[in-house]
Amino acid sequence: MFAVDHIILLSAVLAILGVLASKLSPRFGVPVLVLFLGVGMLAGEDGIGRIFFDNADAAHAIGTFALILILFDGGLQTSRKSIIQAWKPAALLATFGVIGTAVLTGIAAMVILDLPLYKGLLLGAIVGSTDAAAVFSVLRNAGIRIPAKIKSTLELESASNDPMAIFLTIGLITLIQDSTTKPVDLLSLFASQMGVGAIVGLAIGGIAVWLFRRVTLMAIGLYPVFVMLFGVLSFGLAANLNGSGFLATFITGVIVGNSRFAYQRNTFVFLDGLAWLGQIAMFVILGLLVTPTELFVNWKEGLLIAFVLIFIARPLVVMPILLLSKFSVKASLLISWVGLRGSVPIILAIFPLIFGMPYAELIFNVVFFIVLISALLQGSTLPFAARKLGLVLDDEVKESSTLEIVKVAKSKRELIEIEVSKLSPALNKTIGELSLPDNTVVAMIARGEETLIPKGSTKIETGDQIFIITKLLDKSRVEQCFYNEQE
Repeated sequence: MFAVDHIILLSAVLAILGVLASKLSPRFGVPVLVLFLGVGMLAGEDGIGRIFFDNADAAHAIGTFALILILFDGGLQTSRKSIIQAWKPAALLATFGVIGTAVLTGIAAMVILDLPLYKGLLLGAIVGSTDAAAVFSVLRNAGIRIPAKIKSTLELESASNDPMAIFLTIGLITLIQDSTTKPVDLLSLFASQMGVGAIVGLAIGGIAVWLFRRVTLMAIGLYPVFVMLFGVLSFGLAANLNGSGFLATFITGVIVGNSRFAYQRNTFVFLDGLAWLGQIAMFVILGLLVTPTELFVNWKEGLLIAFVLIFIARPLVVMPILLLSKFSVKASLLISWVGLRGSVPIILAIFPLIFGMPYAELIFNVVFFIVLISALLQGSTLPFAARKLGLVLDDEVKESSTLEIVKVAKSKRELIEIEVSKLSPALNKTIGELSLPDNTVVAMIARGEETLIPKGSTKIETGDQIFIITKLLDKSRVEQCFYNEQE
């Protein structure tokens, strides 16, 4: 048997265990990333699997590719409305919020672990950003609905603050390894990372949408692959031009996700599954990389630093930003609490290992412990915190969904399904009173156990499931007829 055969078998078994473990997340209130990490740790050298894995370079490579998939998928699911609602506070949190949290946590790490200043700040930078995969996962599986502006701010912050954490980590490593580095060099690095990343993301996103609307591929199955490759291209191009590949990938995802093209729904479902596979692979590999017996050697110090991060550093930095951005005290408290750490800090903690820096193993183990505490404590208590703060909305508003039929898609049209809520502006109106775009047809209404063939005089009621055929580019105009701004 070839060595690769053994690797394939183990990979399949661990991935299947990871998928099955996700079933336990809503039942026990444990974030799914902790379960994936647990699968890796159980399979590792100190667990029942006895698999020895200590290749930091391989873990970094796998983690990077998985993050590309996760951030691209996060961009695809970030609506234009969410960006309009939350871009200002999210931008402040993703920059000044990360810097402030990193500095306060880094000073605490320096004192608690007796580290030199720069190495303490390095640990703070590594855990300075919230994690998109963790936040998306917790918000999806929480079983509650929170106000749209809070949800948008949390998701946009977590998806966009990784570049700042990566910049701070690389900058501090540069300062530690080369004492001749000047502040102006770091400013130049920052401008390059953010500027090039943003430009590449916008350019590749625009080119991708232009191609998607004009190129007809020979097989439907090629469309998801075609779309995914532009996310990978965006990262690779930006990274090779000394820009932030993660920022470029996310921006490309946002542009693609807010455009309309054929087979879009099926493409996005496939890419969401691919992002989940990336999460499983990344967290299991990171779980394999850590040695549990070494992880808990510094558990007291790790617990203290986690306490400072969760209860002091993030609230002290985030609360003023949010209050100045006209969030309520309760909303600010909830956003402060949902500052989950996940895969990005662990991957950044691999950097000192790769460079062979002093204290590298200590930093990695403490960061891993902080991530576990953050995910278990903050992730599992999100529903409780939201209810205690009175920020859980009673009425559930379901987003419209696209039902893709090949012949409809080929004609540059799509069939969408909309469920009417009690908040809908279309409630109690007739079909004829709706300001639907030209060439849009209400094909059918499902009302309870009845199926109605709609007429212009048909009145819309709560709970109606309305099936509409419209042009690809007219979906947002159709949705405006059925959804309020706050939905």
